[in-house]
Amino acid sequence: MTTNADSEVIELNESVLEAAKLNSMGYCCTQIMAIMMLRSMGRENPDLVRAVGGLCKGIVDAGETCGVLFGGVCLISLFLGKGSDDETAKGDLPFAIYDLAQWFERQTKGPYGGKKCVDILTVSPDKKACLRLIVGTYDKVLSILEAYGVRPGETARG
Repeated sequence: MTTNADSEVIELNESVLEAAKLNSMGYCCTQIMAIMMLRSMGRENPDLVRAVGGLCKGIVDAGETCGVLFGGVCLISLFLGKGSDDETAKGDLPFAIYDLAQWFERQTKGPYGGKKCVDILTVSPDKKACLRLIVGTYDKVLSILEAYGVRPGETARG
């Protein structure tokens, strides 16, 4: 497969710099997304960061569905899902996840041949695509949450 997807210039902004810094500290894609969201909320949660680490690289190097998509799904679920006995999942949860999955499919199918980690890394072995996808997906999650009336910086349950 020949593509110029990896030759694109990455526009430097605060999110890109934060993601790159976290990557240089040894965090993987899904963990980076979780940390970025937690920081936007003024929180830390090392247990959550460790837990989502198993979703990186298509489920710990299995090369399956990209961990960035998994990370986005986790972030949406953080705000719309059930987390305790006295909560119920919001009815919008499946629709929000579907919105993200469809968007991610469009972002990856053409340039990388699919949404599997192995597909993306075959085209982008230097992982430039990963940084682009992390930041783009994080921004898309924020957009989706806002469309469903959730402002992540305000509270974990909107």
